[in-house]
This record gives sequence, C-alpha cells and structure tokens, in this order.
Amino acid sequence: MKNSYFSSRENLARDETLPLSEVLEQLAFNDRGLIPVITQDANSMQVLMFAWMNREALDRTLATGRMTYWSRSREQLWVKGESSGHSQALVSMSIDCDGDVLLCQVEQKGAACHTGRADCFYLSVDRERQQVRVNKDAI
Repeated sequence: MKNSYFSSRENLARDETLPLSEVLEQLAFNDRGLIPVITQDANSMQVLMFAWMNREALDRTLATGRMTYWSRSREQLWVKGESSGHSQALVSMSIDCDGDVLLCQVEQKGAACHTGRADCFYLSVDRERQQVRVNKDAI
C-alpha cells in the first residue's frame, strides 16, 4: 500500500531536504509497531542481515550510532554486539520509496550472524538441483 506522504514526495529534486522528525513520523511500522531493516556492509556492500526495529530502536540507533534492533523472540531491544562483541556502527541510513523498509549501511566488527558467519545469508538455493547448500564457514 502506497504511503501518501512518501508518494507525494516522489518528484522532489536531488539534494532537497526534509526534516528528519517529519519523515520518521510517517514511516509505515507494521501492526506490531515494527519496520524491516536490511543491514549492509558499507565497504563491501554485502548484505549482512535482516532484522526489525521499533520506534525506540530506531531512535536509539540514530542517537548513538550503534545498531539497535527489536528482538521479536525475546521481545526486547537488542544492541548488536552488546553480548557478542560483534558490533555494527551506523554509517548511513536510507528509507525506501514507500517508507516501509530501512536500509542501513554499517561498519561491521566481527561476524554479523549469530552462527558466527560473516553474514546471515549463507544458505544458497540451487533451484535446478532442488538443493540448498551451505556456502560459508563460521569465522
């Protein structure tokens, strides 16, 4: 579903600006108050992981520069690296054209995946062989 706030700004010229607080108020959080976040390595551009943020996690990430997510399984805020030491420093954040997905580029220290792998996307689908292959070792 198109967000009218974002669709009404589709024709803004390059380098025009909008107040951050105004844009954040218009983000399309789901019925659980969450928005999906794709996290990407700022240097290699490799997609590291997918997670969720609620408004508090988003605000904390912007305030501290440390990636803070919402853990759906634990039902609590989760600062990446707080227990593992494998932290993520926010380099940049982008919002998609519908205001319903965030893309965060980070400086990753250590593994991004809880399995100890560099990223969470280590299972490769081979549709012709109808198999899934583990394609990365843990660090």
